[in-house]
Amino acid sequence: MKRIVIICEGETEQEFCDKTLTKHFQPLEIFLHAPRIKHSNGGIVRWDRLKKQIETTLREDRKAYVTLLIDYYGLYEKYQFPGWTEAQTIVNKNERMSFLETQMQLDIDENLRYRFIPYIQLHEFEGLLFCNVDVFRQVIPQDELVGMQELVEVVSENPNPEMINNSPETSPSHRLLRIIKGYNKIVYGNIIAETIGIETIRAKCPRFNEWLTQIENIIE
Repeated sequence: MKRIVIICEGETEQEFCDKTLTKHFQPLEIFLHAPRIKHSNGGIVRWDRLKKQIETTLREDRKAYVTLLIDYYGLYEKYQFPGWTEAQTIVNKNERMSFLETQMQLDIDENLRYRFIPYIQLHEFEGLLFCNVDVFRQVIPQDELVGMQELVEVVSENPNPEMINNSPETSPSHRLLRIIKGYNKIVYGNIIAETIGIETIRAKCPRFNEWLTQIENIIE
């Protein structure tokens, strides 16, 4: 059985890993452990701190692979991720993420980096939830689904939900706060994701699909 450690940015990502990804990987004999970033209070930290957690985990469990589930939204220069300044000159966001992920991997100890799978979710984990309008109707009480028009528009305008952008007004999480009255990201996030199903999310979100494929293809 392969062991994968997914270091999560916050409770929402952790819940998704524990409840949804674990079920997906179990038949593939992949054991999942999903701790949160240490000393973060549910958010991102400077790269040097995250790097220390990654390398410590890799050293303590020499058979495990380590990956990340962190959002590009909320990452700023102050967090000092490797290659950050150069990355900002790359207009294509998918290419920008790939560049940042490569720089992260190269900054990990060369004896450990082959077991590290860097991943940044573009733009937010919550973007994965905008795959199916009907799922919202199924799981959200009608009196709480107050932004149906915006939901329909954003799904129709973004066939790839990962491209829903990262401004404070239009980021996926801020949209959900308007769409669902009393939105609780930890509770609703996992319920919506689980109801949508991993295969539907993979079909609509290419970067997310590529990440899962990398994990599935790990050779012991």
